[in-house]
Amino acid sequence: MEKKKKFKMPHTYVIIFGMVILAAILANVVPAGQFTRVTDDFGNTVVVADSFQYIPKIGIGLFDIFVSIQLGFIDAGQIIFFIIFAYAFVYMLLKNGTFDAVLGATLRKVGSRIELIIPICMIAFGVLGSTMGLFEETYGLLPIFISIAIALGYDAILGGSIVYIAVAVGFAAATINPFTIGIAQEVAGVELFSGLGFRILCFVVFMSIAIIYVWRYGKKVKNDPTKSILYGEEMEIKEIGSKETMMNTSFTIRHKLSCLLFVVTIGMLLYGTIQLGWYIDEIAALFFIMMLVAGFISGFTPSQIAEYFIEAAKEMMFGALICGLSRAVPIILENACIIDTIVYWLSSGLQQFTGYLSGLGMLFVQNILNFFIPSGGGQALITMPILAPVGEMVGLNRQIAVLAFQFGDGFSNIFWPTSVFMMCGIMGMPVNKWYKFVTPLFGLLLVAEILLLCLAIFIGFS
Repeated sequence: MEKKKKFKMPHTYVIIFGMVILAAILANVVPAGQFTRVTDDFGNTVVVADSFQYIPKIGIGLFDIFVSIQLGFIDAGQIIFFIIFAYAFVYMLLKNGTFDAVLGATLRKVGSRIELIIPICMIAFGVLGSTMGLFEETYGLLPIFISIAIALGYDAILGGSIVYIAVAVGFAAATINPFTIGIAQEVAGVELFSGLGFRILCFVVFMSIAIIYVWRYGKKVKNDPTKSILYGEEMEIKEIGSKETMMNTSFTIRHKLSCLLFVVTIGMLLYGTIQLGWYIDEIAALFFIMMLVAGFISGFTPSQIAEYFIEAAKEMMFGALICGLSRAVPIILENACIIDTIVYWLSSGLQQFTGYLSGLGMLFVQNILNFFIPSGGGQALITMPILAPVGEMVGLNRQIAVLAFQFGDGFSNIFWPTSVFMMCGIMGMPVNKWYKFVTPLFGLLLVAEILLLCLAIFIGFS
């Protein structure tokens, strides 16, 4: 009797290509349409609320699907090379033993309390996301935190969550995030960064849920490695040494200089983003420069630095290719001009509800739209000119419309494929394993979103 073949999850690239095909189907099924766009007083390009009109169908042909993949790689080039340069800097510090030495010193200091790394680091990343809007800027730190977590007896999911979950939840539970709250309130005509007290409450609630969830998972894996969702999964993880090896690693002058360089780099990154308006290109240049400095501090020759740079690029290639392939999805949707149609359909449906139902409907709409418009600022510029007036029509003030946008735009970044595929690529993690881990957390956060939005409506948050 033949045994039934066990279902095997397709390769991550196959799953992403399936999403590309799904986008192409939508492009040929959903009617093309567009809003009129104008430039507001602040220089933002925003839509005119009542200007939607259908246009002749554009669609996409079979050959154009593959052209979109090429265009996706071109469009994602900025992120791809940023990831490579950021990891190349970290890789130099791995090769010279700095992270082994730092962790060894930390372990000797804290002893059995090493689990405190989870809340401490998650709070730090959450605050950076909530206040300064950091998100993409942390991509280069994912591989090192994964390596650290594994060395401490956890797994790659926990290491990735310390960065990804924390910064994503902080970004979503924005207090003064200029890229989401700032733009949304500006476009909606709400006083900039008003309602801060309630947003701080939201931040505390959401970060608490995320930290407790990740902490409990980490404790389970630490006590029994077979409980890891990744148990038995072959992953290419950069080893940084065992716990015992790190405990016995001396903290040399070279390690101290490298550690200082790392701190200076993060300081320059924060200063550049806050004071100088730096973004991906400038930060990538900073990481490249610091990679060279780290190499020379380590005593590496120019040829060794070049070799290690190539090794770092090879290790990040799996994630880099996913960034380009997944970017084909929004390219297809944008070129087919169906995103405005979807926004129009969803916003029109909202007018059928009032009160709490309209608030929850707005939250639902923003969650759905985050699949099609992964950029927080882009989503604010497209949706807020439409949904803010719609909210007033059904009895909700504009501050609550901004809150619904904030929740709907941000938290689904840990769930929707448009963001998850890229992050799983950077982490070198199978997509299905990530979803097994994150789905219950996303459900908890969604319940919290609903309750806090209802509370906002109840107290007349403004």
